Amino acid sequence: MGRYVIRRLLQMIPVFIGTTFIIFTMVHALGDPVAALFGDKSPDPAVAAQIRQQLGLNDPLIVQYGNYMKGIFTGNLGNAFNGQPVTELLKSAYPTTLKLTLVAFTFEVVLGITLGVISGMRRGRFADTGVMVMTLIVISIPTFVIGYVLQYLFGVKWGLVSATVATGAPIGDLILPGFVLASVSLAYVARLTRTTIAENTKADYVRTAVAKGLPRRRVITHHLLRNSLIPVITFLGTDLGALMGGALVTERIFNIQGVGYQLYQGIVRQNTPTVVGFVTVLVIVFLLANLLVDLLYAVLDPRIRYA
Repeated sequence: MGRYVIRRLLQMIPVFIGTTFIIFTMVHALGDPVAALFGDKSPDPAVAAQIRQQLGLNDPLIVQYGNYMKGIFTGNLGNAFNGQPVTELLKSAYPTTLKLTLVAFTFEVVLGITLGVISGMRRGRFADTGVMVMTLIVISIPTFVIGYVLQYLFGVKWGLVSATVATGAPIGDLILPGFVLASVSLAYVARLTRTTIAENTKADYVRTAVAKGLPRRRVITHHLLRNSLIPVITFLGTDLGALMGGALVTERIFNIQGVGYQLYQGIVRQNTPTVVGFVTVLVIVFLLANLLVDLLYAVLDPRIRYA
């Protein structure tokens, strides 16, 4: 198991370097950040040249990337164009988005797997049809539509929850945004779980467990779920990073000052240090989530660690 973990950690290094370089290049290809800094006004050429010199924008792109990577390993992600360190922006934004993501992930795991198990165990019945129709409707509707509709109904019309999230993002205010953020992923988890459960109920090992007279709950939890959840865990692992990156729309709807808000501001103002810094952390989250998935894979199916 130790060699498997080390091999996976080594594989993350070139992926991290390649991904961050592509992001760095794409963000710098968006346009001249110094011109964006002055908005609609034309900057004085001498002032613009001085700013480019201070920000190191006159260096070749590969040199700028090398300096950026040095900064990452020393905990310095540079400064936003207003002079504020990017690390301070990260500290203020990520805890909020992390709380929102955890609420959404809880909805996705608990509701998604529960609905999938119910649907898979009752394949072809009313409960199965109901779950399939409901999840198809959710997948077909864009997230921002779901967000605005639920915000109006539960926050404005019925007053059951706050329509926007208060400063500090208390958990109570994040329940509705978390459900909105998780809605589409929840539907995919339910359908994926339903498919694997329905297939594995016909497997020999399940029939053997039933023939041995094991209680139905033990057959489901110890035999059926253990094998059926492998593809579901893969999806959940990759989706954890996607939830953090995809929180941009949800945070805009519910006025949450998180990663999505900072990324939106950075893109609109072409604030390249902010955008690259936030996306770099998202890449790290993606890689760690995938590492966790692979480790869970090896635990659920020991054959994988020896492959």
